[in-house]
Amino acid sequence: MARTTADITVPDLTGKLAVVTGASDGMGLFLAGRLAAAGAEVIMPVRNRRKGETAIATIREWHPGAAVSLRDLDLASLRSVATLGAALRDEGRPIHLMINNAGVMTPPTHQYTAEGIELQFGTNHLAHVALVAHLMPLLRAGRARVTSQTSVAANSNEINWDDPTWQGPYNAGRAYSHSKIAFGLFGLELQRRSEAGNWGITSNITQPGIAPTNLLAARPEVGRTRDTMSVRLIRVLSRVGLLGTPQTAMLPALYAATHPDARPGRFYGPQSVANMSGRPGEQKLYSNLRSEEDAARMWDLSAKLAGVSFPA
Repeated sequence: MARTTADITVPDLTGKLAVVTGASDGMGLFLAGRLAAAGAEVIMPVRNRRKGETAIATIREWHPGAAVSLRDLDLASLRSVATLGAALRDEGRPIHLMINNAGVMTPPTHQYTAEGIELQFGTNHLAHVALVAHLMPLLRAGRARVTSQTSVAANSNEINWDDPTWQGPYNAGRAYSHSKIAFGLFGLELQRRSEAGNWGITSNITQPGIAPTNLLAARPEVGRTRDTMSVRLIRVLSRVGLLGTPQTAMLPALYAATHPDARPGRFYGPQSVANMSGRPGEQKLYSNLRSEEDAARMWDLSAKLAGVSFPA
């Protein structure tokens, strides 16, 4: 693997409670590890308990004494999201940092969530919208910073307004872009709604560039039995230093979630050519994410589809 040269300094997070989705492997694992190393207590909601336990053991090898714990969460089920939200509200602990990182990319067949919503839109976007809504009292109590992970794919294709849950003709790549545009719009609208309603939380969005994560690798749980050609090529380009690694790809989210200079309502990503790798920093907002009208429309649609409500 290519040497990891890009990095940032994380401030002391002692006494902070963080929630990181998708922390059982890849970028999420490194994110959870860095937050724990800085003193935060990290809750890791996972679908696969065995992978989660392995991830916790790995973090504690890296950082002995790290305060990390698992919770059950299947992002392909809004009922599971609601159950986690209720459990954390019962615990009653303010949340200070939330990184919405988990996702699924281009499954080999047209797949659906438990509610019959296209898997990528349901998992990458709607489930996280629902989780933010269910955790809103705790986020407000902690005056949380919410960081939501979008993708370079949000810079291509468009929102499928005519069929947002993809019940009709299907294109996996376009559906992936659709999910990531929607989630970027939500993260920006979350900041605007918080400001208007005095919710006390801040929200920003990030994209990790391109790195050899498990998104395009073999994933039996979505029916992909072998690595894609794309991820094989990405691994080669990563090894020779032309693309990032999971350790560098998580840096924009880490920066956006923790750095004193990271501002609400802004977009962060790697700073090399085409924003594909390198040190994190603020980048120009993709054209697909600039419309406040689209963001408000997606906010209302998403709340309806997810069956949640937000403060007035």
